[in-house]
Amino acid sequence: MAHKEMRTMMQGAAILTVASFIAKVLSAVYRVPFQNLVGDEGFYVYQQVYPIYGIAMTLALSGMPQFISKVVAEQADISGQKKVLQQLFPFVFVIAGLCWAFFFLGSHEIAFMMGDYRLASLIQVVSFTFLLVPVLSFYRGNFQGHLLMIPSAVSQVMEQIVRVGVILIAAYSFSQFGWSVYQTGTIAMGGALLGGIVAAGILWYYDRKIRVGSSAYLTQWKVEKGSGKLFGRLVIEGGMVSLYSAFLILFQLIDSFLIKNSLVAAGISDSAAKIDKGVYDRGQPLVQLGLVVALALSSSFLPALTKYFMSREEGRFLQAAKIFLRLTTTIAAAASIGLALLLPYMNFALFKDYQGNGVLGVYVCSIAFMAIIQAYQSILQSQNRFVVSMVSAGIGLLTKLFLTSPLTFAWGTIGASVSTIAGLVATLFFLILFSKKAINQFAVENHFFRKLIISLGSMGFVLLCYQGVIALFLGVVSHRGQALLITIIGVLLGGGTFIYIIIKIKLFTIREWLTLPFGAKILRMKR
Repeated sequence: MAHKEMRTMMQGAAILTVASFIAKVLSAVYRVPFQNLVGDEGFYVYQQVYPIYGIAMTLALSGMPQFISKVVAEQADISGQKKVLQQLFPFVFVIAGLCWAFFFLGSHEIAFMMGDYRLASLIQVVSFTFLLVPVLSFYRGNFQGHLLMIPSAVSQVMEQIVRVGVILIAAYSFSQFGWSVYQTGTIAMGGALLGGIVAAGILWYYDRKIRVGSSAYLTQWKVEKGSGKLFGRLVIEGGMVSLYSAFLILFQLIDSFLIKNSLVAAGISDSAAKIDKGVYDRGQPLVQLGLVVALALSSSFLPALTKYFMSREEGRFLQAAKIFLRLTTTIAAAASIGLALLLPYMNFALFKDYQGNGVLGVYVCSIAFMAIIQAYQSILQSQNRFVVSMVSAGIGLLTKLFLTSPLTFAWGTIGASVSTIAGLVATLFFLILFSKKAINQFAVENHFFRKLIISLGSMGFVLLCYQGVIALFLGVVSHRGQALLITIIGVLLGGGTFIYIIIKIKLFTIREWLTLPFGAKILRMKR
């Protein structure tokens, strides 16, 4: 891979990473005061409907923009780019309208299936976010197809700021004015709609400023004879990208329908089941935070992988794919193990108690599996190998669907966490099994996997010793500020140990370090 082109691509990854990090931090931060103010039952109400919003925003943030950026990158000139966008937009518009109608008109039936008919008003409000998907996804996809990441980054951050602001106002009103948890949840979901509108306005501004006239597809639709083939690609390729971008959210949607009902069937009272589900849902923001870098890498690597595959540059394609997998596996594995080991202190610091430590400890391991799944899917997508991806995703979702109820009934919410890991492992197994052997060699070249295990083991050992010292001198930590400080020190200690070890044992080549944001600075620090 040409060094200059790789640097440009990684700079784009850095921009999206920073934006995603800010957005996910906001997403995690708002959950803390929200849960503190409305309690675990209020948190349950919000999180039951959140996956529907998550699906809509995944389509608008990563799923559809990735597909659109790929289509744009395939075109030889500007006129070709405009033409495909004009052909695609009406199809996406119709699909988004159908999604809105399904959730809005079927809100009462969906709420009943979730075991709580009072969720209907929240589902109705969040359904309107689907109407924003066409505009948001096409603006972002068009920008990313031209390696312009700043508009997507700014709109994403501002969207979260507005949404979080509305959610916190709703939570404050709950404590001050005696709103019910369902009224509070409905207003909180309204923040998603307002945030999406603000994001659309920001993208419109950048479109006028940077690429005047490039958004003609919004009004000048073209449904021609060849549009059917493009629509087929939208359904298969775009659907596959969206499926994997929202893969973990689909797992959460399954949880919304099955966990609370299974807990009640096991003999737990309705109110206790809601609280248990609220505790289980604490793991979602932690997993989202851990997946930030991996998803940003996917957004930036996909156009380059597609270009190399289309131009038959097999050597560059293979090299880029291996680098992609090595970086993703390393970052995601470190995030999973680090979070799992520091989870007790983080849980207490954020949510006021130690409930669900075991449940959440298992759940955060999904970071590593999901990130590697996303990387493999992006590589297969760039090769237009959609059958393997579709079959693998279907097996994973079916595994999650069939295991959640019996495991939750038997083991409580820790069974739900195990079912999530089982579903992800099943998907990853089939993706690896049917991927080309040359790509899978990334794990053994230069003893990568062995060195990664050594690095992770060293970090884990240091963090376990750190926990032992804390337990010896402080005992049970009973102050949230103290727990937060312990968590921060642990992150710095664990992260510093991991980076030191991977440099020391040469986990990455110099070329791979130089493709990473701040990689050159880290190497200079080593010298």
